Amino acid sequence: MSTGKILITGPTGDTGGRAIDRLLELGREVRALVHTRDERSEKLRARGVEVVYGDLLDFGQVRAALEGVKRAYFVYPIRPGILQATAYFAQAAKEAGVDGIVNMSQKSARADARSHAATDHWLSERVFDWSGLTVAHIRPTYFAEWLLYMAPMIKAGVLHVPFGTGKHAPIAAEDQGRVIAGILENPAAHKGAIYPLYGPVEYTYAETAAVLSRALGRPIEYRQIPFDDYLSMLKSARQNGVEGASSRNMYGEMDRKSNRGGDSGGDSFTVQHLKEVVIDHQNGIFAGTNDLVEKLGGRPPLTLEAFIEKHRAAFE
Repeated sequence: MSTGKILITGPTGDTGGRAIDRLLELGREVRALVHTRDERSEKLRARGVEVVYGDLLDFGQVRAALEGVKRAYFVYPIRPGILQATAYFAQAAKEAGVDGIVNMSQKSARADARSHAATDHWLSERVFDWSGLTVAHIRPTYFAEWLLYMAPMIKAGVLHVPFGTGKHAPIAAEDQGRVIAGILENPAAHKGAIYPLYGPVEYTYAETAAVLSRALGRPIEYRQIPFDDYLSMLKSARQNGVEGASSRNMYGEMDRKSNRGGDSGGDSFTVQHLKEVVIDHQNGIFAGTNDLVEKLGGRPPLTLEAFIEKHRAAFE
């Protein structure tokens, strides 16, 4: 079945990259929208992906990227601007005759979220809905890839995080990529749908440390620490470019101050978001399991043990 040309935004990030992997497996024609020419974009080109350059906050560039495209995946980082980018993308998609879009939202997206980013993701969903386009929204819980962001800590034998007794079922980016590709195969069947996505088993972070200990064959100590200490660790991992993780793509604005009302102590947009999702995690917002990954992506989600084994080199 021909799906026409498919545009993937965020193609060098976790989910965009894994969606491309699956679409190429299916023999689909893929265009990738990247910001700059670099080693990552050249690797995509070498695999037969059409690479175009642009910014989601430039309407002309978004129009050009969507010209001749039949279906698309939209993802925007945790930084200000998603509502503008969504409006640009929706209008350009209407002009181009796009017949299916998968929109990356987040599990905590809701009208009354205290995180500005979570509220904006909820509003982004509504903008897409108002557009009349065929759009499905995916709302994943915490990515399993968060463990890769914390790999230096795990190498040292500890898992020190601000999370207490809240639970979530970590979901791997590759499973989300399969879901994205699966929806894009037949988007009309998913118009207006909101899909919460989970891994197979819920864990507290203390339980995650126990799984890491068993899988790696050495003790990993769990401890709940203050948020500011955890933030320092995330910044260090981002600056050191932890292999296998794309945290810079999603969390690259930690030091930039936000002008949004209600910020606490001049926090950046991203830090304000992270503080609130820690609270949401404790309050069960990210909890849950279902069978949507298997139904939409064609296979059961990766277990936490399998994810750790697959990325063992990052933790040793």
